[in-house]
Amino acid sequence: MIDGVNNNLLARYAPRPGRHALLPSLTPQQQVALQCRMLYREGYNDHIAGHITVRQDDGTYLANPWELTWGEVTASDILRLDQQGKVIEGEWNITPAINLHMDVHAARHDVSVVIHNHPEWGSVWSAVGRVPPIYDQTSALVDTDPVRYDEYRGTVEDGALGRAAADALGADKWALLANHGVLLVANGLRQAHLRAITLEWRCRMAWRVEMLGGGVPLPAEVATATGQRTDANGFPFLWEAMAREEIRRDPTVLE
Repeated sequence: MIDGVNNNLLARYAPRPGRHALLPSLTPQQQVALQCRMLYREGYNDHIAGHITVRQDDGTYLANPWELTWGEVTASDILRLDQQGKVIEGEWNITPAINLHMDVHAARHDVSVVIHNHPEWGSVWSAVGRVPPIYDQTSALVDTDPVRYDEYRGTVEDGALGRAAADALGADKWALLANHGVLLVANGLRQAHLRAITLEWRCRMAWRVEMLGGGVPLPAEVATATGQRTDANGFPFLWEAMAREEIRRDPTVLE
């Protein structure tokens, strides 16, 4: 299991060995690099924008470097940061907007992963200031609606603006940042992956449905029940499947 999260479904089904191991043994840096690659293909691909931070047991953080796209980062590119967001291990720079992540981590001891980016479809809905309806099962894999943070006053490397975005998230799972992008948190990479891809899928599906004149959203109780079953720890085996795909595409991601 990639993040040590207790998952009843995984505990029930994972003992079945199958034909081969789902993944090789991975270092934390390899896991973060794979997460970057996986989300890049899901639409988290605004050039060199966007950052993932993952808190480690020793209180440090792993993060992707500023200079590289998420689609090219490898395990050896992943940086280690101290609790102030300064690079203490690695050969690249960290984004000037890292303060947003540090503020969220400081406020949310219940989460270990923070992701900020400007994904294609999430950015559309953040620009219009609307939360996309849930029109299908895949859009419902995470319960609750994202928070809307309705004021864009500049890029988040400004300390006050970063804290305002962190405060807007509050105790919630994810947020649409007006005229900007998305912010989400999770208890591990598996859950972060599910939340990130579900948000982008939901935004894309809702746009397409509404461009055809609209549809009938899932009943609220059905959407909530679906998300509560899957979001707690991430959809079983999905992270591994997408990680395998990235390794097949480019094995150097692990280097």
